[in-house]
Amino acid sequence: MNAFALALTLFVLLHLGVSATGLRARIVSRIGEGPYRGLFSVASLALLAWMVMGFRAMRADPFDGLNESLWWPPYWLHWLAVTIVGLGFLLGVAGLLSPGPTLAGFESRALAQAEPARGALRITRNPFLWGVALWAAGHLLANGERWAVMLFGALGAMVLFGTRSIDRKGAARDPDGWAKFAAATSNIPFGATVQRRNKLAFSELWWRLLIALVVFLAVGLAHRSLFGAAVFSTPR
Repeated sequence: MNAFALALTLFVLLHLGVSATGLRARIVSRIGEGPYRGLFSVASLALLAWMVMGFRAMRADPFDGLNESLWWPPYWLHWLAVTIVGLGFLLGVAGLLSPGPTLAGFESRALAQAEPARGALRITRNPFLWGVALWAAGHLLANGERWAVMLFGALGAMVLFGTRSIDRKGAARDPDGWAKFAAATSNIPFGATVQRRNKLAFSELWWRLLIALVVFLAVGLAHRSLFGAAVFSTPR
């Protein structure tokens, strides 16, 4: 197992095997919430840095088996992939700009508000994680290499599982407050609006979506220099 694959495996295990299980509660009971979050953030960033370095080394080695293609995406899938990734950016960045009970550090304060579901939280109570899932799905459509299936498949599955884990932790932390929040939101995007338990408020969303669009365009324009693949032109 090369460095990229090992770092990716450990990164996923850290999030699913620690953060999403009862092990988290046991660690927090011993060292406290603040130190746990600090150590978890340091470990996540360290593994992410290791993953990036391993990825660069793997991509630079023409004989590494992870560079082999499992399938060759047709050209017409490119713009579908860009659209899905763009929607992921809109939802994910808007989610980061909509602090709520599912965003680390805002859990208790957000639940205490009269209307805890605002902004992108009206779409889904886990907007950032669903944004990452869309980002991963779009990249899976546009890349057929073994490393791409591993990376985007693992991250996509991890964040979708994470939405359920966050719901469980929120309900355990403040059952009454979470019940009120859950009654006005849904995990599945637009589920609460379809069921008329909530409604979109574009006055809360427009500036968040505008910032998200700017971020998406900036990353897209820099994508070729950063990652070697153009976003706003069809590959040939």
